[in-house]
Amino acid sequence: MVRKELNKHSPLRIFEQSTRGGLGVGNIGIITAKKGVGKTACLVHIATDKLFSGRQVIHVSFAADTCHIVSWYEDIFSEIARRFNLDSAMEVHQEIIKHRIIMNFNQEGIQLSRVLKSVESMVRDGNFSADTIIVDGYDFTKITAEQLSEVKKFAESYNLAIWFSVTLNEGKKEKVYDQQGMPLLLKGLTEEVAIIVCLIPEQDHIRLKLVKDHDSLVLDDLHLKLDTRTLLIVRENS
Repeated sequence: MVRKELNKHSPLRIFEQSTRGGLGVGNIGIITAKKGVGKTACLVHIATDKLFSGRQVIHVSFAADTCHIVSWYEDIFSEIARRFNLDSAMEVHQEIIKHRIIMNFNQEGIQLSRVLKSVESMVRDGNFSADTIIVDGYDFTKITAEQLSEVKKFAESYNLAIWFSVTLNEGKKEKVYDQQGMPLLLKGLTEEVAIIVCLIPEQDHIRLKLVKDHDSLVLDDLHLKLDTRTLLIVRENS
C-alpha cells in the first residue's frame, strides 16, 4: 500500500467523520485518562498520521527522558507499516522523520508561555512550518483558563492544531468525572477546548469516548479503541 492509500484507510478518518471534521487548525484538543492508560500512544498515532499525510509535527514532551518518545514513534510507524503492508517503508520512514521535531522541557519552574515562545521560535525563526503541536505530560493542575486562552490564540495565530495529554487524578476513591462524563480536572477550562476524548479501560482494549465536540458537550462512543497489544488506534471490530 502506498502512503496516499494508507492515509485514506487510516482509522483516524473515522475520528474525523465522527467529529466535526476532526480538531482543525486554530483549535485545542485533549486526550485524557489516568496515568499509564495510553494517552501518549494516542497522541503519537495522531502525529504519525499527520506525518504520513505530509504535514509537520512538533512534539513537546515533559518527560524526564525523551528516548521513550522516539521509541513510541518507531514502534507505531513499524506497526502501521506492517499492518498496511506499506511500500518502501524505510524510504518513507526516512522522509517523514525530517518533518518531526521533539522538544523537551522540565515541568518544574517553567511557565506555559515560555513553552509557547520556544515553539514560536521554531515555527517562525526556525522555518519549521508545523501543522500540529503535541503537548505531552504537562501538569494540568497548574494551568488556568487565561493560560489556555493564550494557547488558543497562539494556535489561531499560526494555524496550528494543538493536542494535549491530560492525566487524571490517581486517587481510587476520589470522583474523577461529573454526571455528564466530563473530567472534573477540566472544570472551568473547557470553553477554550474544541475536542475532549476520554480513554476508558475495558477488558482487552481501551475505548475512546468523545465528551466534547467543538461547541457541543456529548457522550459518544467513537467506535474506535486503543489496541493494548499494538498501541494503535483501530476500528472497534478489528
